[in-house]
Amino acid sequence: MTINAMGGGAKYKGTQMREKQLSEMIEKKVTEAKQVCEGDETSDECKVAWDEVEKVSQAKADLRLRLEVEKKDPLEFFCLENPETEECKVYDD
Repeated sequence: MTINAMGGGAKYKGTQMREKQLSEMIEKKVTEAKQVCEGDETSDECKVAWDEVEKVSQAKADLRLRLEVEKKDPLEFFCLENPETEECKVYDD
């Protein structure tokens, strides 16, 4: 099944799954950071925990930027070569 989406945004199932995974990972990392920092917000462990939140948040922001500004799905080239894979199913919004 192939349904072409128009314009920017996540075109392939794999990209939609990645965006969802990053959102879930951000929530998990924020919860972990809050727990780690409960006793000492100035500890090295606390700083590392919030750095992890920032890295995952930046990964999601980079993905959104590619989708919105470049108007290209990051899986575009992979899916041209591998259209039969699960990640390359195409859905209309």
